Amino acid sequence: MSKIRRLDFTGEGIDVHFDGRLCIHAGECGHAEGDLFMADRKPWCMPDLVPKAEVREIVERCPSGALTYTDKAGAPESPSPENHVTVAYNGPLYLTGDLAIEGAAQDMPGVRYRAALCRCGASKNRPFCDNSHIDARFEDCGAVGQKGPGAAATGGRLTVEMRPDGPLVLTGNVSIRAGSGRLAWEGDRAFLCRCGASKNKPFCDGTHKEIGFKSD
Repeated sequence: MSKIRRLDFTGEGIDVHFDGRLCIHAGECGHAEGDLFMADRKPWCMPDLVPKAEVREIVERCPSGALTYTDKAGAPESPSPENHVTVAYNGPLYLTGDLAIEGAAQDMPGVRYRAALCRCGASKNRPFCDNSHIDARFEDCGAVGQKGPGAAATGGRLTVEMRPDGPLVLTGNVSIRAGSGRLAWEGDRAFLCRCGASKNKPFCDGTHKEIGFKSD
């Protein structure tokens, strides 16, 4: 995880903000075409070099919420019309939608729309991923074996609760995609493993009690 807390990149019509507390170097910004982000340049983000719509689109690719923007015309980022969880191969849970994550700092606006949540149990920045799954050698391909009860709708507020020493509890319409990208599960309440030891990943099976998982 980056040690840089926050950087602001000012443009004429739109500003870009970077929060190092959330960055897991997914590379969606650096690999984007065009001149908005260039790693070997100072500053490495220059919002005026591309159209404003392109700035918004690239920033919204950031899966962890580390990148956000301020559109000076007054058009803020809006949540995805559907709430999704993607179970990353050997990695975190990627959430998109209208998110209300318990305990998220008020100065982390990006996680209202996009977040990468730890599911290996090793992050030092829980509930957020900090790439500790790499050193922990966490392995899970992201298969999802259940279909879920189904959901009456696809959007609306998705609340994310952290049970003490236990799972993530998602309440609200949500779909879960396997690591392969397959739409696998749909429902309005899910209990997801965050200790890394469940035998029914991504769902909790109570193993956190057996291994003495501590969330703090």
